Amino acid sequence: MGKKRKSRGRSKGSKGRGDLIQCSKCGAMVPKDKAKRIFTRPSFIDSRLAYELRKQGAYIPGSQILQYVCISCAVSRGYYHPRAENERRKPYQKRRY
Repeated sequence: MGKKRKSRGRSKGSKGRGDLIQCSKCGAMVPKDKAKRIFTRPSFIDSRLAYELRKQGAYIPGSQILQYVCISCAVSRGYYHPRAENERRKPYQKRRY
């Protein structure tokens, strides 16, 4: 049986079994190298107020939140967009140069 991707949809290479993590959205157990990493930066104050404070030279501290999301949640929530069918790589075709 042929395989769809050379990497099998993962980034582990030849490391063996990868760690399992829990999807932040649906709770599914997903291999860490297969999940999508999403960094979010929550805003603790109103954007208009932050603009005014920055204009006056104030420093507004912030933090990044890391979330791991499974592929199905990433696609359904718009974090990850699969390529269009005409942009996908055509496997097993000789390339002309």
